[in-house]
Amino acid sequence: QRMTSFETEFLEICEKFSAAIYAWCILPNHYHVLLKTEQIKILRKEIGLLHGRTSFKWNAEENERGRQIWHNCFERGMKSERHFYASLNYVLHNPVHHGYCERWQDWQWSNAKEYLEKTGTEKAADIWRSYPILD
Repeated sequence: QRMTSFETEFLEICEKFSAAIYAWCILPNHYHVLLKTEQIKILRKEIGLLHGRTSFKWNAEENERGRQIWHNCFERGMKSERHFYASLNYVLHNPVHHGYCERWQDWQWSNAKEYLEKTGTEKAADIWRSYPILD
């Protein structure tokens, strides 16, 4: 329930302050998003406020006042097309990397299914092979 609630609020913020959201996944202890924005300072501020709200609520629910839940939020500019697609693959594959599922398209808290529907299985497989995560 927490992940679904966080996902909803997080995506509302991202949609409000970005021109495009390419890939995202929410995991139990962290998340990733690949997006395009001209409003990074505002976006980071709003994400920070979301971190504060969710930490306060979750700590109250577990009687753990003062516990730090979120540790970092940072941006990284894309250096090239290769960097972009390797990052996209990394974000979508992250639930598999951490052992939460065997196929990234099966992870409920990501846009992997939508990505496959939009891109097509064959093209997505080609992107996966052409832009490996290790790059």
